[in-house]
Amino acid sequence: MNAEPQPLADGQRPDEGWSFRRWAWCILLALAAHFALVFIFGSKKPLVPRPVSHVPQIHLAGENNELVALTDPTLFVLPHAEGFSTLVGQHLNTFAQPSFRWTEPPPFLPIAPATLGANFADYMRTNQFPATTLDLKPPPQVALLFMKFDSALPQTSTFRLAGKIAQRRMLNQIEVPSLPYNDVIKPSRVQVLVDENGNVLSDVLLGSSEYDVADQKALELARKARFIPEPGLMFGELIFNWHTVATTNAP
Repeated sequence: MNAEPQPLADGQRPDEGWSFRRWAWCILLALAAHFALVFIFGSKKPLVPRPVSHVPQIHLAGENNELVALTDPTLFVLPHAEGFSTLVGQHLNTFAQPSFRWTEPPPFLPIAPATLGANFADYMRTNQFPATTLDLKPPPQVALLFMKFDSALPQTSTFRLAGKIAQRRMLNQIEVPSLPYNDVIKPSRVQVLVDENGNVLSDVLLGSSEYDVADQKALELARKARFIPEPGLMFGELIFNWHTVATTNAP
């Protein structure tokens, strides 16, 4: 069964809460309760000091205490009534101070002329030094001069890198042989194109040595060159300087 709704008071809305008067009474009651609790439990009590226990105490020993006398640092130095220094001082022997006032002039020791220089003569007799011969005019020493002249011509065939390829390190060693020829051979210049893997893609003879055997050998050695891998294509030159060996069969 549902309860019937109660009628509202005059001037009261359904959604209206506590009124201002009710809030004011609640606040006053809370303040009154707070002040009452402060007056009841806020009384000051006198502080009672705690009894002190287990406190170290110092007792001054008397002057005749033996332990105090043993800790005296001046026991063996300064005189005491019954100390060690007093007992030792009682048995010290007194010595008469000698008088330094002479009643006669000091006598001089006699001099024996026969013994003068005897110690030095004995030292020279027991210490023999090796004799040193002074050579004021040494014989002249003849100095032989040896002069070594290096050959102006290279003793082996060599090669060198030129251009951008000179900054690139080679992975293999190229042995350039000496050629049998009875005359001087001009250098052979070979232009190479190196790929990114370090292999020689093409070789072109730019400068001939005017000797076909040397030029063909230069092209053959240029194809065998291997360089470190670098990105991109790179041009360069290999210049071969030939060393010749004289032979009767060679032109």
